[in-house]
Amino acid sequence: MDDRALALPAFRLFLTARTISWAGNAITLVALPLLMFQITGSPALTGLLTAVEAIPYLALGLVAGALADRWNRKRVLIVTGAFSGLTLATIPAAAALHSLTVPHVFLTALTMSTLFVFFDAAGFGALPELVGRDRIPSATANMVACNTVITLLGPAAGGALAAAIGPAWALSIDAAAYLIAAGVTARVHWQPARLAPPTLLSAQALWDDIGEGLQYIWRTRIVRWLTIIGAGASISAGAMLGLMIVVGLRQFALTEHDPKLGLLYSASALGALIISLTISRIQRALPTGWITILALSISWLAQLAWAATTSINVGLVILVFFQAATTLSIMNGIIVRQSLAPEHLQSRVNTTARMIAWGGTPVGALLGGTLAEHFSTSLAILICSAGTAAGLAVAAGAKLWRVPPLARLRSGHHAH
Repeated sequence: MDDRALALPAFRLFLTARTISWAGNAITLVALPLLMFQITGSPALTGLLTAVEAIPYLALGLVAGALADRWNRKRVLIVTGAFSGLTLATIPAAAALHSLTVPHVFLTALTMSTLFVFFDAAGFGALPELVGRDRIPSATANMVACNTVITLLGPAAGGALAAAIGPAWALSIDAAAYLIAAGVTARVHWQPARLAPPTLLSAQALWDDIGEGLQYIWRTRIVRWLTIIGAGASISAGAMLGLMIVVGLRQFALTEHDPKLGLLYSASALGALIISLTISRIQRALPTGWITILALSISWLAQLAWAATTSINVGLVILVFFQAATTLSIMNGIIVRQSLAPEHLQSRVNTTARMIAWGGTPVGALLGGTLAEHFSTSLAILICSAGTAAGLAVAAGAKLWRVPPLARLRSGHHAH
């Protein structure tokens, strides 16, 4: 791990809170789609669940980013985390009363995803406040490393736990993790910057704030192209994520109670971990544009291989490469945006860019689920991989190989 950010006590406590939350999330990653498939037996509804979870970011990303740049970011993190825990706890409560329904699962997923939009917006702005601009790559790498270690181990444990006590009851652990993490965040000693006076915000002022973030994204060439490319790649990523459980059951012939379902997510986490431990060196060694082109190329090839294999062992290796490439693309974009964007634009630029870049996720999840409902999962993955291929074509057309390394971007060269 890069220890530059870890030298700061406030960041260490902040990272602890996030790690507790991620530990619970790793269980939900397996338990929630598995719960939906157990209730309905429908790949389409399972894919729709992933789509529903992505919709709030599309609908509220612009607004949440603008508001988070005005609000106390620490308070937003605490409140949204606590309410997420209380919301998720309604599923095991309903299961205990034998009253759990499909609409309840969808509503819970939608509510938690809505809270996450505001949590994420505040988190983007909080990180530079905590560590300073120069430590952003170090802090991001450490956060992703911790996240992926948890995700590497958690899904396998989550799959075993869901098989042992049922997915609804497994979700109660994530609910508790949210509440504990909110309490730890409250103990982080940092004074968030007040970026706007605490006055009543008019609709025009909110729109002006949103417009300022959009203008920055459009004017800054590398941010603009990374955002546009990500929109196409997210269609493919949405299909991969939305069909993960279905591929395990159909293509690899696993059973609903097989703990190996969790290994699919663990393999993805391993790929993310590899990148989180090497991203700083990659960004120092390679130009920013070449990182994007390399990531998209590996991701596309991995999707083609994923569609073709029927072996769980081969599939796990493919997922490592796919998630490594996907994580490389995501982290590269996040670090570039956080390194270049002015302090007063951090939340809205990052949430807006993520909203646009990953706006295809619900489309891909829904499209993949619908195709798998009527055809094979292999054909569904192949069709949806066109999103990544399109992103690769755009990267080539935009001549991204000319974009310099991050150090030169940060110093002002080619920032626009």
